[in-house]
Amino acid sequence: MPPIVLVLNGPNLNLLGTREPATYGHETLADISALCARTAEALGLAVEFRQTNQEGELLDWIHGARDRCAGIIINPAAWTHTSVAIRDALVASEVPVIEVHLSNVHARETFRHHSFVSSVAIGVMCGFGSHGYRLALEHFSQRLKG
Repeated sequence: MPPIVLVLNGPNLNLLGTREPATYGHETLADISALCARTAEALGLAVEFRQTNQEGELLDWIHGARDRCAGIIINPAAWTHTSVAIRDALVASEVPVIEVHLSNVHARETFRHHSFVSSVAIGVMCGFGSHGYRLALEHFSQRLKG
């Protein structure tokens, strides 16, 4: 079995492609899921791609990654700036985490500049659109090789 990378997406990302396309682009979450699947296959990884608008469900998925997944790529969306619970679950999982954001959160509203996730992540990708997910998968592939 190839190593599993869990790709988690938070609230409102199910609306990608139609929600604020000037900020988030025209790609849908299904497009990003397909990109991750293609990239993971080419890198010899397995990917599980999920999205939820329910914080408790996201926490359950993070808990389930412990001892099962080689990495977590997470776009916590609005929960980035509000959820200590997600931060604590990521720490408790003991799984390496990469935080991804489609837009450059530091070039946006001031309240988006703080992340509860960044301090527990091995890296942060923001402002690269869906390419950030691909870069995160490539990093996990390299990390697992040595």
